[in-house]
Amino acid sequence: MLDVGCWMFRGSRLGGFSPLSPDKANKRQSRPRSFRAIRARAMPQHSDSDFGPSDFLRPSAFGFRISSFAFTLIELLVVIGIIALLAALLLPVLAKSKAKAQGVTCANNLQQLSLAWALYAEDNGDWLVNNHGVPETLARRDTWANNVEDWQSSDDNTNITYLTDSDLGPYANGSARIYKCPADREPAPNGPRIRSMSMNAMVGDPGELTNRFNPLYVQFYKLAEVSNPSGIFVFLDEQADTLNDGFFVNRLEEYSWGNVPGSYHNGAVNLSFADGHEESHRWVVPGTVRPVLRTRIDKFPASPPTDFDWLKARTSFKKP
Repeated sequence: MLDVGCWMFRGSRLGGFSPLSPDKANKRQSRPRSFRAIRARAMPQHSDSDFGPSDFLRPSAFGFRISSFAFTLIELLVVIGIIALLAALLLPVLAKSKAKAQGVTCANNLQQLSLAWALYAEDNGDWLVNNHGVPETLARRDTWANNVEDWQSSDDNTNITYLTDSDLGPYANGSARIYKCPADREPAPNGPRIRSMSMNAMVGDPGELTNRFNPLYVQFYKLAEVSNPSGIFVFLDEQADTLNDGFFVNRLEEYSWGNVPGSYHNGAVNLSFADGHEESHRWVVPGTVRPVLRTRIDKFPASPPTDFDWLKARTSFKKP
């Protein structure tokens, strides 16, 4: 009888089988059938190493080879390059998404301020809330925002009581965060400043500053006096270097910026209007978009006047 334990067969080109010699059969049967077995045979064992064998057989794009590290230098550089490329592609997208989210939050804050402003008028016989300048704000603390900010260490920069106890405070549920644009992040020496928003100087009672800057234009004391509420802005975010009181004013016939509107949202400002809606407007004159220098800046010409004219048309209109 044929001892098949010592024989193996292989297919022939003629479709039959031919016997293998016992030596060849034993060699085939003794070959490792997996990478783990191949590596186990290839690795010398060292008992004096905490990290296992010093060499092992590892796969690569060019077959199996002996290596003492998990990655070659070239492979590490390729991985680092891929990560850097992904970061370069994703970071601008993430930055734009963050800026967009900040713009939405700023618009929501303006909406809450506008609602408080309208509720105040409803509770006070249609009279609009006071809108005072620096001297009267400091002397009386009786305006829509009772603080005057600067780049020193004034308590007005950080004390939220000046906002929560202001004339609008009760109508804003005592919230101080709605006075701040999240994209305005420059702190004062004594901490983060608490307000970014200002109010149109031609809206509300300006007290001792009545007719001081624009005597030829209508001052709106009552909500009913705003004949075009969708065309007159109430609140905006102001550039931090000109922000002090809540009284946003420019001399409308001089075409120069004394108070500069904000540009925190990719070169745009957020505004709320007397009818309650909000807008985002991107400035077209490069000089209108100013970086925050953390110092008071001087008045400068609005040249060309494109941006100034746009805001002027939404500030007030001339008296008849």
